[in-house]
Amino acid sequence: MRRTVPVIDSDVFVQTMQQAGVNFFTGVPDSMLGGIIAELMIRGAYVPAVREDEAVGMAAGAYLAGRVPAVLMQNSGLGTCLNTLISLNLIYSQPCLLIVSWRGQDRNDAPEHRVMGETMLQLLDTVKIPHRTLTEETAIEDLRWVIATATKRQIPVVLILTKGVVRGLHP
Repeated sequence: MRRTVPVIDSDVFVQTMQQAGVNFFTGVPDSMLGGIIAELMIRGAYVPAVREDEAVGMAAGAYLAGRVPAVLMQNSGLGTCLNTLISLNLIYSQPCLLIVSWRGQDRNDAPEHRVMGETMLQLLDTVKIPHRTLTEETAIEDLRWVIATATKRQIPVVLILTKGVVRGLHP
């Protein structure tokens, strides 16, 4: 069943993240994340990146400076930053919250999203990066879990956003 009305407003999502202590946001734009990025820009809380691995590196620097970072990207960006996540974040205990849009999940997306859409969860499990998919019913619990897990285990953790769960730029 397809959602016709987004469930979580972008401003509520961002406010919840900030109230939970996340205070550095960077990433690479994606249409599914557009509403969140727009809200972060309104709040002056977003530092854009050219590539996902660059965003992960900026988040690592922010963490070393005492910040709690989050990186926004679509799931194809996981391929771009996988080496950085493994050789920097996992090896050197650099926590980072990754907010990842799940392109190609429903096979009703552009063909270039199909492979990553079908294999993303398996890929994350293989490289031992914990993940949880945000749902409208458990949104607060999901956010608390990813932040607590990243903080406690000192590793990157992925919060997966499916299409329509958070209001985008084009509802």
